[in-house]
Amino acid sequence: MTIVWIICSGVYLVLLLGLCMKVIMDTRSSAKAVAYLLIIFLLPLLGASIYLFFGRNLKRKSLYSKKLGKDKERAALLQKKLESFENLKVLELDKDYDDFVPTAQMLMSQHKSILTDANEIKIYKNGEEKFPDLLETIRNAKQHVHIEYYIYEDDEIGQELANVLMQKAKEGVKVRFIYDDFGSKDIRKKLVKRMVEAGVEAYPFYEVIFILLADRLNYRNHRKIVVVDGEVAFIGGINVSDKYINNGKSELYWRDTHMRIKGEAVWTLQHIFLCDWNFASGQDLGFEDEFFRKEFELNKKEKSLMQIAASGPDSFVPSILYTYLSAIYAAKDYVYLVTPYFIPGLSFIQALHAAVLRGVKVKLMVPGISDSVVTNAASFSFYDELMEMGIEVYLYEKGFVHAKTVVIDDAFFMIGTANLDIRSFEFNFEVNAVVYDKKYAIEMRKSFEEDLNDCKELTLDIYKNRPLYIRLFERIVRLVSPLM
Repeated sequence: MTIVWIICSGVYLVLLLGLCMKVIMDTRSSAKAVAYLLIIFLLPLLGASIYLFFGRNLKRKSLYSKKLGKDKERAALLQKKLESFENLKVLELDKDYDDFVPTAQMLMSQHKSILTDANEIKIYKNGEEKFPDLLETIRNAKQHVHIEYYIYEDDEIGQELANVLMQKAKEGVKVRFIYDDFGSKDIRKKLVKRMVEAGVEAYPFYEVIFILLADRLNYRNHRKIVVVDGEVAFIGGINVSDKYINNGKSELYWRDTHMRIKGEAVWTLQHIFLCDWNFASGQDLGFEDEFFRKEFELNKKEKSLMQIAASGPDSFVPSILYTYLSAIYAAKDYVYLVTPYFIPGLSFIQALHAAVLRGVKVKLMVPGISDSVVTNAASFSFYDELMEMGIEVYLYEKGFVHAKTVVIDDAFFMIGTANLDIRSFEFNFEVNAVVYDKKYAIEMRKSFEEDLNDCKELTLDIYKNRPLYIRLFERIVRLVSPLM
């Protein structure tokens, strides 16, 4: 018995050391490597399972390598197509946005995100504003509807949107639907089947298979994109679910932000959708003229400068994170951030600290009421550090704030799908609209200030006077926050 125990212990130790070496060699982030090593040593079997299922770097796998190769080829084709459009030109930012020229140049040079100036935009607060316009736009579709969501629920709004999509498909409009197989798991068996039978083409972005279950759950398509006839697009934080509609039927008020775009920025969103579609469906849709409208009927007084930033496990660099960092370093007056989840890396905290040291006013709005106890605890573990730097932290108490926005200096803002956490910057497929427009930046700033009326400012005294067990739990969760 003793010999067997010694042999088993030896084998276990070798396997454990081998796994630790794999963690050290394969994990680029030292913070994540330390977190994985910690749970492997504290919870050996469970920790090893967590790493084996969740910790592998899919960027190395041929699956995403093939997608990346195709995406690069398509980006080059798209660039040639856009260069052939008569109304596309090399754009420079207006003098009002000079401070953000490096940000725009970074996105153009490193991420091939074209800068366009022929765009009309409309900003929505919450689902009750977004969905009527979305449904009406789809009802008016003539050629195609491209729709991609992380969460699509089989509830009242989900059924209504599905019925409109099915009706358009019956009318001969090409309807293509991508859903995340985890976030939209409730629609896989019934609603998707009905939609397909009605003529809608529908595919999970990355189908969940039992053997690869956890691996695939770790890399989610968090994007919310709708493109209609290559002319109008919708982007932002609002998924398809009744809870986003504040009509008195839900006990919890949801505060979110979304945007409608009509104009040349739709080209990039269309490109992103087509790449995602070809990956999910296995098809090979080309860049046909019907997908990329050359001319748009726009109000000449409404011409917003805009780019689209996208990132994911198939990206060489975290372009959305870099956009945040570049813009924050450019700030001179203020930076107002809204996010439901705040688990930043060191570079993000340093950018905020540097802004405060320059005299920039930094305000962060986060949930006072959260949908995740553990994630909220991890977020709270950062707030004392922020407040000590001089950053103002506000807890939204009217309901759950799910918006992902930033507005800077009445000149720059972003609305998109990316939270201010490591998961959004590294693991998820995300997309943000980057806008250089004084009028709408002021609108975003005023909206932020209005929402402050429904917030409670978190102070160091309030933070430190909370029960010790809560603060201890937050610090423990913080240790593994790079893995969330």
